[in-house]
Amino acid sequence: MVTSKGVGLAVPDWPTTFGYNMFLFPVSKWIGGVLFEHTHRLIASTVGFLTIILAIWLWRIEDRQSVKTLGLIAVAGVILQGILGGLRVTMLKDQIGIFHACLAQAFLGLIVLIAVVTTNFWRSFVPVDVDPGSVVPIKRLAVATTIAIYLQLALGATMRHQHKDLAILDFPTANGAWIPDTSVTALAKINGWRDARALSDVDAFQIWLQMAHRFLAVLIGIAVLAFCVRVLGEASHVNALRRLSISWVVLFLLQFTLGAWTIWSNKAADVATTHVAVGAIMLSFGVSAWAICSRVSQPSNG
Repeated sequence: MVTSKGVGLAVPDWPTTFGYNMFLFPVSKWIGGVLFEHTHRLIASTVGFLTIILAIWLWRIEDRQSVKTLGLIAVAGVILQGILGGLRVTMLKDQIGIFHACLAQAFLGLIVLIAVVTTNFWRSFVPVDVDPGSVVPIKRLAVATTIAIYLQLALGATMRHQHKDLAILDFPTANGAWIPDTSVTALAKINGWRDARALSDVDAFQIWLQMAHRFLAVLIGIAVLAFCVRVLGEASHVNALRRLSISWVVLFLLQFTLGAWTIWSNKAADVATTHVAVGAIMLSFGVSAWAICSRVSQPSNG
């Protein structure tokens, strides 16, 4: 919501808030854009605090060194994320905002991985009537799809921080064509039309960036559907994988609809934010799918 509403600099200082200690800023002043930006900081601080507790807890109760290490990486990640958020405010660099958004998604994926490997399912998993070798191709597909989703989220973050308006305002066409014309003449005509409606100008890079986002969305849809078909055909006895694969397809359909709605609504803040949130959930599903496939293909390794 901070980015969608363009209120990232509603609070101009960091780590203080208008000179106050962040945690002592008067509630009466939480108004307008300040409400979103200040609440964002408080939630970030809470996430950081919980991550430290998680890491300490893992080191106290876990007997697996790899899981303990994941906890430490999470702490390092959340600290770096906080620093990037602060630098975005103090240095006024959109590029930092892009890295800030991408690291947030990577951090979420890491927390999901920790959650999966500490479940009773993970520890108590017993081999089912599935050849572990047959799961390896499914695992590779899960990894490839997850990487594609992460790249898609990175593209989205770049688009959101590159310009305040959408580079392409129609869907499924792009500026009235299936393949947009980005010649000098066409761009001049497009920007003339946009200027008349008080929209920011666009360049060829911004248009093709959005087109790449659309093309990758189609590829991700194909990959998610292929993953579901492979799971139902070769690993349907693994209930967790079966349910996850079906849910992943449903989630993609919702995400695709939200992407179209974001364009049709000219990037309405609530729609765009929901689109980003569902994208994060899709990434979480990908990390979970990869982790579960790893567990099935090596059932004796906890």
